[in-house]
Amino acid sequence: MHDEVQLSPRERLALLQIEANLYQDRGFARRMGVVRDRTWLPASVVLLAAASAFAAVMGVRTSEPALLWCFALLWPLTLFQAFRLLCRATRLRSRRSGTRPTSWL
Repeated sequence: MHDEVQLSPRERLALLQIEANLYQDRGFARRMGVVRDRTWLPASVVLLAAASAFAAVMGVRTSEPALLWCFALLWPLTLFQAFRLLCRATRLRSRRSGTRPTSWL
């Protein structure tokens, strides 16, 4: 619904500044459905999975307790990040279809 209102360049700049300030509030941006950068979570899952696999393999091969402890610390974090990525993918898919897949997500 456009009212054919033309804003001056100064008014447009002021409006853009107001919007930028509002979207700096992460909670507000999340409620408005604005998602900034989506590459960090998948990249972190891949890197954590690679580091976990490396620590597990090297820990088993060398029987080094420090590597086994690194694996023990990395693996739950990897699973948590993978779960967040799965929830995000499910949320995006359900948002497109308009229904929620289950009540607990």
